[in-house]
Amino acid sequence: MKIVVIGAGPGGYVAALRAAQRGAEVTVIEAEEVGGTCLNWGCIPTKALLASAETFARVKRCADYGLEVSGEVFARLDRIMARKDKIVSTQAKGIRSLFKSRGVTLMEGRARLQSPRSVEVSMQDGTRRRVEGDALLVATGSRPASIPAFPFDGKRVISSNEALRLSEVPRSLMIVGAGVIGCEFAFIFRELGSEVTLIEAMPRAVSTEDHEISEILERELKKNKIKLLKDTKIQSIEVTEEQVTARIESGASLEAKVALVSIGRAANTLDLGLEDVGVKCGARGEIVVDDHLRTSVEGVYAVGDVTGGLMLAHVASKQGLIAVENIMGGDVRMNHEVVPAAIFTHPEIGSVGLREHQCAERGQRIRIGRFPFRGLGKAHAMGEIAGMVKVIAEDGTDRVLGVHIIGPHASDLVHEAALAMEKGLTVQDIAGMIHAHPTLSEGLMEACEDVHGMAIHLPPK
Repeated sequence: MKIVVIGAGPGGYVAALRAAQRGAEVTVIEAEEVGGTCLNWGCIPTKALLASAETFARVKRCADYGLEVSGEVFARLDRIMARKDKIVSTQAKGIRSLFKSRGVTLMEGRARLQSPRSVEVSMQDGTRRRVEGDALLVATGSRPASIPAFPFDGKRVISSNEALRLSEVPRSLMIVGAGVIGCEFAFIFRELGSEVTLIEAMPRAVSTEDHEISEILERELKKNKIKLLKDTKIQSIEVTEEQVTARIESGASLEAKVALVSIGRAANTLDLGLEDVGVKCGARGEIVVDDHLRTSVEGVYAVGDVTGGLMLAHVASKQGLIAVENIMGGDVRMNHEVVPAAIFTHPEIGSVGLREHQCAERGQRIRIGRFPFRGLGKAHAMGEIAGMVKVIAEDGTDRVLGVHIIGPHASDLVHEAALAMEKGLTVQDIAGMIHAHPTLSEGLMEACEDVHGMAIHLPPK
C-alpha cells in the first residue's frame, strides 16, 4: 500500500507515522516546515511566549510568596522570541527524525492533485516531480482569516503569524476578536507591557464556551487591565506609519500602535487541484468529509483544519489515525462528541461536552454542580484561586454531559472529565473515586458532589 500525505502538520505527520507502522510505503509532501500551524505558528510557539510572560508575572508578584528580588526585571522580547524559535526548531527536528526512523519519505515542495491517485510536486529547488499512491490524504491545515476592513500589512495590521515575529513589545495593541487566539495574545502581551484593547462583535468573550466561563474570564480580563469592548463592530480603519485608528459603530475612535486581527482561520484549499479531480468543498472552501474522513472521491481522504470542523491539533491527529485505519481496510468512525479543548489564558480554560445553553436548546433536563478554586487548599498554596469547575449532568441518569473549568491547570484537569464522558460515567462515579489531597482535581470531585448538593466544602444551598 502506497499512501501520499499532503501536509506535515499534526494531522498529516501523525497519519504518516501510523501508516508506516502499519506497513505502508509513505510519502509526505510539505510546502513549508514540518509540524504545520500547531508547531510553527500556533500551539507550541504561543505556549513558549506564554511561559515567558507567566514567569515574568510571577517574578513581579514574588513578594506575595515571601520572596524578595532586588533590582528591576525586564522582558527582553528578542530573547523570548529566540527561546521560542529554539523550542520550535527542536520539535521540528524531532518530527524529521521520526520520519527517518520509520522510513517515511519527506518531499519539500507544493503539491497539486493531478488525479485521485497522483500528485505533482513543485519542489523548492524549482523542479517538478510526480508522485503516485494507492490513496491520497490531504492535511494542508489552515491560515489566519482576514477581513477586507483590516488588510494585513505585516507591520501595523498583523495576524497571529506576525505576532510571533515581533521584534519589540508594542506600547499599545488592538486585538480584533476576543476568541481563543485573541484572548491568549491579550494576556501574553499585557503581561509583557502592552496596553491591550479587545474588540469583539459577539456579546461575550470566548463565545464558544459556557456562559459562566466567559463571565469569569471577562472579570479576569478587567482585573488585568485589559479593555474589552463587546457587541462592537469596526466600521473603518486608518493606518499610518505610526499607528492604527479604528472607528467603531458608536462613532468613537480607537488608536493603537499595532492591530492584531484574530477572527478565526480559513482552510488551505486554494490551488490544490481539488476541483480538477472532483473533490467536493463547502461554502467556506473546506473539504467535505464523512465520519470515515473520506472525501467525495474514492481513495482521497482529508483530515484536520482543511475539513473546516473543530480546528484543534489533537482533533487533526485523531482524524489522521482514523483515516489511516480506513485506508488500510478498517471501518473506524470519528466521534466528535467528546473532544476536550483548552484555552491558555490566565486562568486557563478546559472544556469538554455540552454547554448549558446547548442543553437548553436541545430541551435536555440537567442538573449542575459547581465548585470554586478558592475552596481548594492547593489553589491557595499556589496563589491561584480564581475560577471554578462546572459539571453538567443529565437529570435522572446523572450521566456527565459536560465539564467546564476555568482556573489553574484547567487544560490538564479536563481530561479526567473527558475520559468519564467517553466511558459514559456518572457524577457519582467521579465523586466516588478517591482524589489525592491536596490537589486541584479535588475541584472536579466536589463539583460532581454539588450536583446533588453534597459537596463537603460548600455551604448548604
